[in-house]
Amino acid sequence: MKPEKAEKKELAKTEKKLAKNEHPEEKKKLKRKKYEKALSKLQLELVKLQYWVKREKLRVVVLFEGRDAAGKGGAVKRIAECLNPRGCRVVALGTPTDREKSQWYFQRYVEHLPAAGEIVLFDRSWYNRGGVEKVMGFCTDEEHAEFLQACPVFERMLLQSGVILVKYWFSVSDEIQEQRFRSRSESPAKRWKLSPMDLEARTRFIDYSKAKDTMFLHTDVPESPWWVVDSNDQRAARLNCIAHLLERISYEDLLPTEPLVLPPLQEGDYDRPPIELQRFVPARY
Repeated sequence: MKPEKAEKKELAKTEKKLAKNEHPEEKKKLKRKKYEKALSKLQLELVKLQYWVKREKLRVVVLFEGRDAAGKGGAVKRIAECLNPRGCRVVALGTPTDREKSQWYFQRYVEHLPAAGEIVLFDRSWYNRGGVEKVMGFCTDEEHAEFLQACPVFERMLLQSGVILVKYWFSVSDEIQEQRFRSRSESPAKRWKLSPMDLEARTRFIDYSKAKDTMFLHTDVPESPWWVVDSNDQRAARLNCIAHLLERISYEDLLPTEPLVLPPLQEGDYDRPPIELQRFVPARY
């Protein structure tokens, strides 16, 4: 093919992608079959990690931050999905009460920190003050400035006490975020995900960007750095985040190699009550 024809053909492909609102350099989304296969393997490794955390009495804190619809919740859900809930907790705090507002800012988060052998996943965290509270005017400029100074000190205290702290920022492009917002607004099953705060945030997009840049400037420090997750492809983002988390903590495989031996069922005289005496849920499916 002549160079001129090749260039015209490539230009036509690019124009076609742009007409479909696709970025010409955007990677193809990860296929579901490949995603589910990789996720299954990574979730098994997470189970191994939890065994290790419990035996070694480690305290693990993982923060998930980012713009609305960036995919934080989905990543948290996949991480916790196969773990023992007695040793892995998801913390997603709501609006602080009047009493909590009068406390030291970090106080309501401290009570949710892990004990020995626990993993705690914060779906949004104390970084609310660096983002939504700053942009929405829920804190004063003085309180925001104090937070930026105190946060690295607070996290340093956690690290010095032996807590393992990992911070993730889920980054999504404006176009992909808009697609996800529209999907949520059009689906009755997803509409609850769009709170009045989310809708208001759309009118302050640039303010949020500036607040995030300022927050990173003060809190992206060597001892507790921010790890940015490209979440334009949600499936790939989840896998990348889990794989990276597994690399942050050294662990050994403590899973039993042999299946558990089940004890025999108890035998003896027992007559079940008549089935007619029980109320069954109607079998509609």
